[in-house]
Amino acid sequence: MARSGFAGFPPEALGFLRGLARNNRREWFQPRKAVFETSVKQPMRELVEALNQALAGFAPEYATDPEKAIFRIYRDVRFSKDKKPYKEHIAASFPLRGGMAHGHGGFYVAISHKEVAVGGGVYMPEPAALLAIRNHIADNHAALRRILANPKVRRLLGELQGEQLARVPKGFCADHPAADLLRFKQFVLYVELPPDVATLPTLYQEIVDRFRAMVPFLRFLNAPLPKEKKIDARDLLG
Repeated sequence: MARSGFAGFPPEALGFLRGLARNNRREWFQPRKAVFETSVKQPMRELVEALNQALAGFAPEYATDPEKAIFRIYRDVRFSKDKKPYKEHIAASFPLRGGMAHGHGGFYVAISHKEVAVGGGVYMPEPAALLAIRNHIADNHAALRRILANPKVRRLLGELQGEQLARVPKGFCADHPAADLLRFKQFVLYVELPPDVATLPTLYQEIVDRFRAMVPFLRFLNAPLPKEKKIDARDLLG
């Protein structure tokens, strides 16, 4: 079992996020920014550092600098009807080093007053990356099914999730043995734990166990995608 000095988030963190959800406006946030920094952001930074140490042992290619891993609390509201200025959770991602932001898979964790979310996969692949993954699945679907059927994956993360097409995508036979997998537009393993888990020393281990279980899944998704080079669909189609 991995060990860490991370003891969990202080109870004040969930209290702050609960209050933010009720009062999502600058006038409420600004006088409490110091609480956010000390009770929410700093513990998240410590959690990311602890997770990086664990990743160094089983998936070092996903270790990420906390400053790059942790998402900003501020929302981009320029093109959104929802003008709330702040996210009501704090989250971090661990992308593949040298991978594409909208292609390669990575790990994800988020803390809110409603749940602790742990997951990973490819969430918003660009069209060429999606095509590469589908071609890889078409040729290796038995391997992906074995990964998803692993008892530890099923117990810790459940089933494959993500937006799907109503039909098999163009270019693939409707009766392909991987038809059910090819319809996915996103490829995600994701689970929500009770919010109180965030305040417990066991939070670290809950996340590490799930990250470790997801490694074969992420490596399968990332296998067909070149690193540090944007995919051109014309290269894939020949």
